Amino acid sequence: MPLVIYPAALVRTMDPARPTAEAVAVQDGRVRAVGTVQELEGYGEHRLDDRYTGRVLLPGFVEAHAHTMGGALWRHTYVGYDERMSPDGRRWPGCRTLESVVDRLREAERALTDPEEPLLAWGLDPIHFPGERLDRRHLDAVSVTRPIVVVHQSFHVSTVSSAVLRADAITAETRVEGVVRDADGEPTGELLEPVAMGLVRSVPTIGRMGFDRGGLLAFGADARNHGITTIVDLGNTDLMDDEAVAGFREVVDDARFPARLSVFHMGGGLAQAVAAEVATERLLSLRASSSDKLRFGHVKLVLDGSIQGYTARLQPPGYLPDDRVGIWLIPPPVFAEMFTTFHRAGLTVHVHCNGDEATELFLDTVEAALAAHPRWDHRHTVTHSQLTTPAQYRRMATLGMCANVFANHLWYWGDEHRDLTLGPDRASRMNAAATALRSGVPLSLHSDSPVTPMDALATASYAASRRTRSGAVLGEHERITVPQALHAMTLGAAYMLKMDHEVGSLEAGKLADLAVLAEDPFECDPDSLREVQVVGTMVGGEPFTVGRDGA
Repeated sequence: MPLVIYPAALVRTMDPARPTAEAVAVQDGRVRAVGTVQELEGYGEHRLDDRYTGRVLLPGFVEAHAHTMGGALWRHTYVGYDERMSPDGRRWPGCRTLESVVDRLREAERALTDPEEPLLAWGLDPIHFPGERLDRRHLDAVSVTRPIVVVHQSFHVSTVSSAVLRADAITAETRVEGVVRDADGEPTGELLEPVAMGLVRSVPTIGRMGFDRGGLLAFGADARNHGITTIVDLGNTDLMDDEAVAGFREVVDDARFPARLSVFHMGGGLAQAVAAEVATERLLSLRASSSDKLRFGHVKLVLDGSIQGYTARLQPPGYLPDDRVGIWLIPPPVFAEMFTTFHRAGLTVHVHCNGDEATELFLDTVEAALAAHPRWDHRHTVTHSQLTTPAQYRRMATLGMCANVFANHLWYWGDEHRDLTLGPDRASRMNAAATALRSGVPLSLHSDSPVTPMDALATASYAASRRTRSGAVLGEHERITVPQALHAMTLGAAYMLKMDHEVGSLEAGKLADLAVLAEDPFECDPDSLREVQVVGTMVGGEPFTVGRDGA
């Protein structure tokens, strides 16, 4: 293929040896060189393409913690607190009161023509409604006969109607941790974490619907619209299914799909997992069959729950106001066995640790596994890493581990963590990106979409500003600079995926993946960074435009 030179207003390469340029030369889907137009013309026969004149080019952003189910969710009813935009461009106003949640559910129920069709909704965030919580009574007021399931924004809690409780025989006699009860001992309809949520079998609830081609296409479109060219599905339950894997290949390897995708196997914690030994054999085979656009061979484990749901595992003093400590989603001895199996096989494992007690258990487990089965360059990662302490970060550096920090939490729940769940001291230390960097721990940032919107520039902005939705700065000494935040969303994330030799910076020989921006984000203050307009992307030399399905 001929050499194509793309002049721009500015190229930010993320390569410290040549941090800026005025053009990028692309050939055969890879970066041939960066430099001045005159320099690049010296590389031989070429074609000038001026579509990016006046634009700023960066390496395509890397979102290292999201979920493909986010694309399919928009078929169901959104009842979240914040306004959101679905991948097709529709704006969904936020539900700012419990009454407005019920009103939206009533509206959705009236639109269903089949009286037996379940009503599925998502995004409920009870922490914004202190006092009364949504329970079966609210849902029964929508319908006494239709099964209704509302998944909370954290995806660690759900609330179901009486029709669902009856269908699945969830009663006062059900002795399962996480089934919330009222003063009379009856289930309220609220179910905490997978063991309790998994009692619902009569309804094909959100997150248990298998491979979804349309949802995957919407997921890719969402990434494209935010300058993201490499995305991670962090915890997929379908990789043991040949048909699902074939579906991933058909969609992602198509040149029209606007991103690379790394699919992690859900090894345990949020779903009934296959045995680690069986999964390992399968993942090694899948890894060998990976393509440039579709990657397999990594694992996710989920140790604890969510902080706003009071189910993340915390070291003393626990939560406000009663010092509760949370829930283990994998019993510690079982976790050690699972992790060691995957580690010994040479797989990289990312572990969901919101609470500091979960992080401590993960570090103890990695240390023991390395002593028994030494391994260099494993890049095992604490994902979320929300309450990881300075001592734990120093230990992570020693153990060769990485941190994928949930910076978006500072904006969406920072005020509530300061005032309701943790108090000012621990809340100001949350998502400690600056401490991670000071400790020498490789850093990435993420959205956990659909928990929060997939928007790389917004995520970088939250880490740099640490501003809550009330306007307060939560932990000013944990702010990082805009360049550090952008590095975390490019090379930092690529490193965690063992893809930093291919993506994350614009260097000769790397894949030609670009984010096309209307202005230079390096010149923005932290708060205005999230307002920078994404114009398009390039994936392997194929240009894509925001809001369009094709190249």
